[in-house]
Amino acid sequence: MRRSEFNRAVNDEFGGRAGTVVTDLVLSQVGGRTAADAIAAGVDPREVWLAICEELDVPAERRYGVGRLEPRRR
Repeated sequence: MRRSEFNRAVNDEFGGRAGTVVTDLVLSQVGGRTAADAIAAGVDPREVWLAICEELDVPAERRYGVGRLEPRRR
């Protein structure tokens, strides 16, 4: 997962709360850091995304493959 995909996934799932989720929610699965701090420290955005999903009980069907843009049609 790229950082841009992470950002899209968080925004799609949490809408107006996305910024707060990324900067304020402390995630034990990534060393007791916020998502922003974990990514800045080099943690893979996919690992951070899954930690957020686990912490906030995002259903499994909304965890995988999110954040990707649909391929362009030719």
